[in-house]
Amino acid sequence: GILVYFAGYAKHTGFYPMPSAIAAFEERLKPYKRAKGSVQFPHSQPLPVDLIADMVKYRVAENAEK
Repeated sequence: GILVYFAGYAKHTGFYPMPSAIAAFEERLKPYKRAKGSVQFPHSQPLPVDLIADMVKYRVAENAEK
């Protein structure tokens, strides 16, 4: 199944890990602008690679349950 999506914009990278992952990682995502199923990582800050990896792992486990 679908794990995550990425999209590049002028001032940020859009990361779309589905609403369940946004909810599961709400505390770690507080520094970033986010919506129900997306988060914006501004280009002015380093990409949070560890957070992204953890969210992808979460989605892999979630997909395995289906």
